[in-house]
Amino acid sequence: MARAYGAPHPRSDHPCSWRTPSSRWDSGSVFASLGRSLIRHPRRALVVWALVSLLGAGIALLGTGGGNLFDRLSTGEPAVTGSESAEGSRILAENTTTGPTLTMMVSGVDPADDALPAAVESVRTAVAAVPGVASVVDPYALPDGIANPAAAPLLAVSGSGFVMVAELDPTLDDDARAAAENAVVAAFATADDALVAAIPGATTLVGGTSLVVEAVTDQVKADLVTGEVVALPVALIIMVLVFGGFLTASMPMVGAIASIGAGLGVIYGLTYVIDVDSSIVNVVTLLSIGLSIDYGLLIVSRYREELALARTQEATGGMRRRRGDGAVQVALVRTMSTAGRTVAFSALTVAISIAGLVVFDPSILRSIGLAGLAIVLISVATALTLVPALLLVAGARLERPGVLTRVPWLAGVLARTADVESDEGVFSRWAARVQKHPWWVLVSCVTLLGAMALPLGHLHLRNSGVDLLPASDSQRQFVEQLSAEYPATSGSDLVVVVDGTLEEAAAWIPDIEALPRVAEVRGPSALGAYAVLAVDTTDDDAGGPESVAAVHDLRELDPPHRTWVTGQAANQVDFLDALTSRAPWAVGIVVVATLILLFLMTGSVVVPVKALLTNGLSLAASTGVLVLAFQDGWLEGILGFTSTGGIETYVFALVLAFAFGLAMDYEVFLLARIKELVDAGHESEEAVRLGLQRSGRIITSAAAIIVVVFAGFVFGELLVIKEVGFALAFAVALDATLVRMLLVPATMTLLGRYNWWAPAPLRRLHERFGLEH
Repeated sequence: MARAYGAPHPRSDHPCSWRTPSSRWDSGSVFASLGRSLIRHPRRALVVWALVSLLGAGIALLGTGGGNLFDRLSTGEPAVTGSESAEGSRILAENTTTGPTLTMMVSGVDPADDALPAAVESVRTAVAAVPGVASVVDPYALPDGIANPAAAPLLAVSGSGFVMVAELDPTLDDDARAAAENAVVAAFATADDALVAAIPGATTLVGGTSLVVEAVTDQVKADLVTGEVVALPVALIIMVLVFGGFLTASMPMVGAIASIGAGLGVIYGLTYVIDVDSSIVNVVTLLSIGLSIDYGLLIVSRYREELALARTQEATGGMRRRRGDGAVQVALVRTMSTAGRTVAFSALTVAISIAGLVVFDPSILRSIGLAGLAIVLISVATALTLVPALLLVAGARLERPGVLTRVPWLAGVLARTADVESDEGVFSRWAARVQKHPWWVLVSCVTLLGAMALPLGHLHLRNSGVDLLPASDSQRQFVEQLSAEYPATSGSDLVVVVDGTLEEAAAWIPDIEALPRVAEVRGPSALGAYAVLAVDTTDDDAGGPESVAAVHDLRELDPPHRTWVTGQAANQVDFLDALTSRAPWAVGIVVVATLILLFLMTGSVVVPVKALLTNGLSLAASTGVLVLAFQDGWLEGILGFTSTGGIETYVFALVLAFAFGLAMDYEVFLLARIKELVDAGHESEEAVRLGLQRSGRIITSAAAIIVVVFAGFVFGELLVIKEVGFALAFAVALDATLVRMLLVPATMTLLGRYNWWAPAPLRRLHERFGLEH
């Protein structure tokens, strides 16, 4: 008797094999219903996604009146709202009576050169004439010129340069300030020609806070293009090898492109709700590419497998005739009820991991968490609607040999890499070898991962500033040169705001000077109702360990008045305190939710605990290598960066969340296939071997693609993007090879039937509420 439309086929190990009826929710039927809906209206899904992605990208890139996406991004040291350092910075900003400044640094000149006063005067006059400029200061504007003691801070300590500082009116609105800044920069650019004409060999650099922000934003745009130019073509090549043709390989890529467009629109919307840091665009974009291709790859691969089986049943009369291409329709329904379910589970595990970021106080982590959650939802939506619609529209064309199969040497390669039907192959043979010596494999893997994790013992987390820009960037060069040549104008390591009089602040200075890590205290100076002290530490690095220790020493003092310690190191301390105070909540949410989800999926308490332990060990190893590469500078020359002496604090948190989510992604891919086989009656050891064969190709292919995606951003110039790209690329590569191909098969072989153990009460709970497919 012919089976009904979309009914389970009789292959004993298929996930939709007949089961004893239970009260469990049949999640597979939900996805099968989605597949049937797409069969009726595939082109409608394509039109909707085309509109959504184009609208999202258009709004983000063109804007809606409040500027485009890149205009609305924030840049600067990540801060914690309400912390001591943030409050100190707020008091400083609210009470300052000066406007923003732009500085021109002139080098390669002798300040005493007789030709300079006249040349500088013409520049000063041009800059002062710019609407919105409140004052222009340079050493030649003072009585007696450079001989005036007040000119000393404006002269280079090396004796070969000077600075001119233009201060803007603090009452200017945003548009007027931007116009004034652009005009001042243009005037300084013209000055460069005048000074070079007067003093051959003179050079100028112009800098300011607004220019640093602009430099970071521009670098984000450039890195985004660089990453996608590297990642997308290589990802397409990998998928061609996986599927054996361009048509099939292009479908996950279309899903990724649609996800990017829709995702950019979502991030643009978030900028109206929360501050979004400029680096987030690149991070969520690469996540969008990786997840969309991952999920699309799983859907397309399973569809090809099911289509081959449906064609066989159609040829042997095992399928009733229906309108249209019945094999294509049945294959899609089966794909949605199996791979669609796995994709949804996988996306949920990634979402749970990223959701852990939302509980933290720093807005940069919450914005990454919210944007990441949106990207996961968009990626799974494209995989479950757009990609299946493309499969339906393509129909039988996917079965025709591609052009590449006509190339003799390439045809042989594609025959091996694109095979979807064999239960015996590289991965099953690999699993068999692991199962012969599981203890040796287990001990070796754990030892190696533990060794990789050792550098975490000297991890230093920091919040850097302009040194995140490449060494070749003019704004970074400006800040570094200003600090070296004009220390009096470059600020101090720490600033202490005192809620008291100048006399009270001055009386406290001896206590500060007595601290072991304090080199100098300057001030006090008046700031509204407050007094301000500038503190330099014994550390050459404003965010280094000595500066951090100085913050703790200052805050442990007990002055008779209220104080706020702010500055880079203080910001780092508050940021890290905010992380550690909420970390138990974030970890608890992720762990509990993951345990529950995997239990509902597998009915086991052993498998979820094992997954958490192996993924935790893999994470420790990956972050340990990150410390070696970036904090210790082992890869400075290869990757083209200068180590800041630490890892960016929010990058570390982001990598932990994203890498754990991606590791669970592949765990679900593998477990779903193994559980299908166990439910079909296979012994646990055989299920592991066959499950690895059926999912190994997808896991390694998906991992290779996502490694390429993340590695593409290592070629960018912004340090935080390099760190994220490297860390996630390495974490995925390590997880998909050492963990997924060695450690997991070894542990599951050793556990045997105990993999699926659960206490009797929990077994009954799973029988009632477990997720069936």
